Amino acid sequence: MPRGPRLDAPGTLHHVIITGIEHGSIVRDDTDRTEFVNRMGLLAKGSCTSIYAFALMTNEANILLKSGPDGLSAYMRKLLSGYAPYFNRRHQRVGHLFLNRYKSIVCEEESYFDKLVAYIHLKPLRTGLVESLERLASYPWSGHAVLTNKVRYEWMDRDYVLRFFGGKESLARKAYFAFLEEERKTDREQELSGGGMVRSQGGWSNVKSMRKNGAKARSDERILGSDRFVRDVLKEAAGPNDVLPLAERVFLLSEAIEQACEAAGVTPIFLRSGSRSGALPSLRRKIARMAAFELGISFAETARQLGVTTSAVSNMLKRELRK
Repeated sequence: MPRGPRLDAPGTLHHVIITGIEHGSIVRDDTDRTEFVNRMGLLAKGSCTSIYAFALMTNEANILLKSGPDGLSAYMRKLLSGYAPYFNRRHQRVGHLFLNRYKSIVCEEESYFDKLVAYIHLKPLRTGLVESLERLASYPWSGHAVLTNKVRYEWMDRDYVLRFFGGKESLARKAYFAFLEEERKTDREQELSGGGMVRSQGGWSNVKSMRKNGAKARSDERILGSDRFVRDVLKEAAGPNDVLPLAERVFLLSEAIEQACEAAGVTPIFLRSGSRSGALPSLRRKIARMAAFELGISFAETARQLGVTTSAVSNMLKRELRK
């Protein structure tokens, strides 16, 4: 199966989920917790990675961060490959510590930043590590304690988080606490623990409505955001040596055909009818050129999309190359 594009551009907002193998412990006591959090922070500071929220539990860690110049993978590799040997030495164990390295979800900041901060910071409460919001404020292995001024971690971008809730710190903290209280009543586990169609479109009711109306939308399990955000991320991620899967390229071509037809005042059905009237021949040449030279789609698939023969596509492109 073709691999998808890398989603590791510097400056990207990620929700990172680190899980112990077979859901085993990644920390066993406060010594381990201190080691993990200190490594996380020092590496973030050294790599210009911005950390906005985090929560360390017994068998899982959640981090909301914006990757630095070297991208997410470099940061995570140093964090996990440094911590795992420490843990194994200290506890006299061998083998892998983490499940499948880690899971990362690219997130649309405008729509999800506040929800992700609350979701991550409420994790210790939801998993029973603390029994109340009051106790959560003093739980030192979560970014919530930093926002409450109970713990100081210079590497966490506390000011950035609070500015999302308000301009003045006192008002921003009040708004944050109120938002956290509201979010405590809402189960966002399915919504925020991954990407995909349902999350991108705001729930099953919206997806069903779109399908009923014949609307198209793009989704990806690695991306949490709107349809437009998903498309933009995938487009940016696809470099010259990192080609999109064929299905994605055909999807983009079908969209381009609809847009070109709308601009030309014709329907896609008429474009595929074989008629040579009006602007249809030049419109087909334009689309064939994009399909072949920009998307790398075969002549046969391009012909199918345009409603012509493969030889017709070949002739169109020969004429384009002679120009």
